[in-house]
Amino acid sequence: MKTTSALAAALIASGATAAHASSDDAWSSFQAEVAKACVTAAKGLIENGKALVDPFGSQSYGLAVVSGKAVGAKVTISTICAFDKKTRKAEIGGEISADKLTVKTAK
Repeated sequence: MKTTSALAAALIASGATAAHASSDDAWSSFQAEVAKACVTAAKGLIENGKALVDPFGSQSYGLAVVSGKAVGAKVTISTICAFDKKTRKAEIGGEISADKLTVKTAK
């Protein structure tokens, strides 16, 4: 009986680890999708944008800040992006000046 209990506990623990790893992979994929969609949505406003993605977003939306050089100008700006989890479409807000909000990427 002890062997069966130990085996069951081991299987449950290994299943939890696999589920956790799968969940980490799913969140990484989600974050990459949000970043790509948000940078694409901001192309008319920001050149070569960089996105800082909220790791999980809200219940309905992926959330990000996109920063970069303003199209046609020599200033850095940012915009807030909402990615609809159901439709998989991103929308951006207006321009926010760099002195108010900027995404800095690690080097």
